[in-house]
Amino acid sequence: MVKVITNGAFYRDGKLIPETQAAGFNKEEGKKKTIAYGILQAHNSGDEKNLKIKFDGMASHDITYVGIIQTARASGLSKFPVPYVLTNCHNSLCAVGGTINEDDHVFGLSAAEKYGGIFVPAHQAVIHQYMREMMAGCGKMLIGSDSHTRYGALGTMAMGEGGPELVKQLLNRPYEIKYPDVVAIYMTGKPKPGVGPQDVALAIIGAVFKDGHVKNKVMEFIGPGVSNMTADYRNGIDVMTTETTCLSSIWRTDAETKKWYDAHLRSDDYKELNPGEGAYYDMYIEVDLSTVQPMIALPFHPSNVYDLKEFIANPKDVLEDAQNRGIAQYGDKVKTYKLTDRIVNGKVVVDQGVIAGCSGGTFENVYTAAQILRGKDLGKGAFNLSVYPASQPVFLELVRDGSISTLMETGATIRSAFCGPCFGAGDVPCNNGFSIRHTTRNFPNREGSKPSDGQISWVALMDARSIAATALNGGVLTAATDVEIPDEVPEYHFDKAVYDNRIYNGYGKEKPETELRFGPNITDWPKMTNLAEDLVLEAVSVINDPVTTTDELIPSGETSSYRSNPLRLAEFALSRKDPGYVGRAKAVAAQEKARLEGNFEGCEDIFKGMGDAAELGKKTGIGSVVFAMKPGDGSAREQAASCQKVLGGFANIAVQYATKRYRSNLINWGMLPFTTDEPEKLALSIGDRIYIQGIRKAVETAQELIPCKIYRANGNVDDFALRLADLSEDERKIILAGCLINYYNM
Repeated sequence: MVKVITNGAFYRDGKLIPETQAAGFNKEEGKKKTIAYGILQAHNSGDEKNLKIKFDGMASHDITYVGIIQTARASGLSKFPVPYVLTNCHNSLCAVGGTINEDDHVFGLSAAEKYGGIFVPAHQAVIHQYMREMMAGCGKMLIGSDSHTRYGALGTMAMGEGGPELVKQLLNRPYEIKYPDVVAIYMTGKPKPGVGPQDVALAIIGAVFKDGHVKNKVMEFIGPGVSNMTADYRNGIDVMTTETTCLSSIWRTDAETKKWYDAHLRSDDYKELNPGEGAYYDMYIEVDLSTVQPMIALPFHPSNVYDLKEFIANPKDVLEDAQNRGIAQYGDKVKTYKLTDRIVNGKVVVDQGVIAGCSGGTFENVYTAAQILRGKDLGKGAFNLSVYPASQPVFLELVRDGSISTLMETGATIRSAFCGPCFGAGDVPCNNGFSIRHTTRNFPNREGSKPSDGQISWVALMDARSIAATALNGGVLTAATDVEIPDEVPEYHFDKAVYDNRIYNGYGKEKPETELRFGPNITDWPKMTNLAEDLVLEAVSVINDPVTTTDELIPSGETSSYRSNPLRLAEFALSRKDPGYVGRAKAVAAQEKARLEGNFEGCEDIFKGMGDAAELGKKTGIGSVVFAMKPGDGSAREQAASCQKVLGGFANIAVQYATKRYRSNLINWGMLPFTTDEPEKLALSIGDRIYIQGIRKAVETAQELIPCKIYRANGNVDDFALRLADLSEDERKIILAGCLINYYNM
């Protein structure tokens, strides 16, 4: 089904030849013949190994664009230099926090008018569907402040990053990155009826995530199998590449890609993209589409993948494993809830199905689900089905071809374009409920449950086809290969009038005289100090889980309403992982405040055993530090880092960072991204203090090994060394300045 080969390979005559069998080929020249190389270098103002990228366009949604624009304003923004799309697909419902969600939308429209942006009102489109329909283009590069910014199936290299990286683009500064490895995803065969794009995506994620095969690399999809899928189908696979932790993706283009651009009235944005003869790939993955089966990803990660039919045949052990993960994560509060209760008379029964967002709500997915359910009904039991078309043009076409009425007749509920089910703000199941979703993630709390309050539910990822098959059987888990599947999907007709009549497009027409409209929850970033000569860091949270997601660092769901208010949002930091974190961080921040005010008696505790508090306080900054084995998996949200900084955080320590974007967020908020190869020797505990002399000089001189002393809470003192590697010159300057805003105002 999916075979991972960690050795390199060359591309010749449409096939991949293992490096060991490719005599006469030149690796260095071959690297320049990939599709990825051509696109990256076309956007690069740096050298071939150290890229400085300028993107063709940008996108943000309504829980990120306010902070980005506020940061850019504080750094000298005058106009948007590239097309910048502001969508309103996350806080669309305006259901939490009083007026503050709609206040953000009003702010966004005024910013689009003032600076020359593109404003997509609520319910018009989810961010990535709009970007596919209106902004993608073969050979282009786009950046978005959402981790699922992926348009590779349309010949567009796109990257999801934290807000500060978009700020850099708004201020005409480059996106800096070392040239990445490129991995070939060589596709053969044709998907069988009943197997959808989510099945293919989950099969790939399951094969590559655990061992980090494609982490921070570019996935390049090639091979004859690509042409056996429509562009819509490819989009569904491509958007899920984020869950592999790759940097970006790109696909070869063909007649199906051209058909997409023709249908969306943008034929000029198509061009053929293929690797050149002799292209070299650092590794490759073979995907035989004809062997892919319906798949299911069980809690709590898209990589927790099983063959759906095999799981249905023997669910007990697998469900017990998922159940135990919940107990390990949340302790006794979830022991009363048993996922194994979902086995009824030997069958797995689910409570809910959701088809939504950038991965599930595409035309072909919804159309096919409707055809599977045509003439049937969901029954009057507990099972319910919600369907969210990904944009108003998609919705309109599904209305015109009868798919929406077909679904409504079954008892399914039709919603507007909204990302809520992907991050816990829509269709939250009941306690111990089991939901199957064609969405992007099933991380803990992504369905909206609150285990800290004794509430937990379970989400599995599946394809829309198997969700419809399950709905056909009243909630009994069923693979789509076991039901009748429509032979083909009709031609899609895109009606641009929907957008022409509603979307504000001010690119190139900025109105500087426009006043920004603020609400009571939209606040400026608090003032942040530069890096001191020396530093004391107190450990305020120690997380030894193998991976820590951004959702655990700053929860999604109801907290999204406060993302325009840095101080209020910070109150939620680590709340579902380490409820005591905020209080401990504030106590450390109070000592730094006392130090800056010259009240050295107020910071004697943290300097205890190190020397005279008054002398130390003159040049030694005081901050908190979070240790986690592998933090930052998942969302691109900058708030995972900025909330720590707002609370007085100066650093993270990790064995490795799960994604480049989380590490970049730390740096852009002036935090030191330390790593260690010796977590057992470090053995950090809450209350331990790390004293680093000469930290400012070490950053200035690009010193990688940073000696320090650890003053243990138990009274012991140990010598140690932290690693601070791979910082660019600009990144060092940002850390020295204290944050990106300070750096741009120097």
